[in-house]
Amino acid sequence: MLGRVNHIAIAVPDLAAATAAYRDSLGAAVSQPQPLPAHGVTVVFVELPNTKIELLQPLGQDSPIEAFLEKNPSGGMHHICYEVDDIILARDRLLAAGSRVLGGGEPKTGAHGKPVLFLHPKDFFGTLIELEQA
Repeated sequence: MLGRVNHIAIAVPDLAAATAAYRDSLGAAVSQPQPLPAHGVTVVFVELPNTKIELLQPLGQDSPIEAFLEKNPSGGMHHICYEVDDIILARDRLLAAGSRVLGGGEPKTGAHGKPVLFLHPKDFFGTLIELEQA
């Protein structure tokens, strides 16, 4: 069911500083900031040869990243995103196996313009998993 790793997401308290660190210190190509109001975040993608790093900063009062940063004020790994060929089939298979799909189970449009779902971290050993339609 799982395809390649699409990205690893890191929540950061200061998106400009994190972007500069990846761009200037590590020499990585980075995207422009992209606000995603439906997800409560602003993101920057660090482009790597084999995957991407997604830097996340809270956007708005109800950002799910805000609570994460309260517990981890310096930031840290937030989730890992895997590609799947058929997100609805993957969702249905996971639900049948007893996994919890967050947000009511209906895909939302993600940062790449493709459907995404999130899986409860307690079902996957403390790791929040995002599935993205390949």
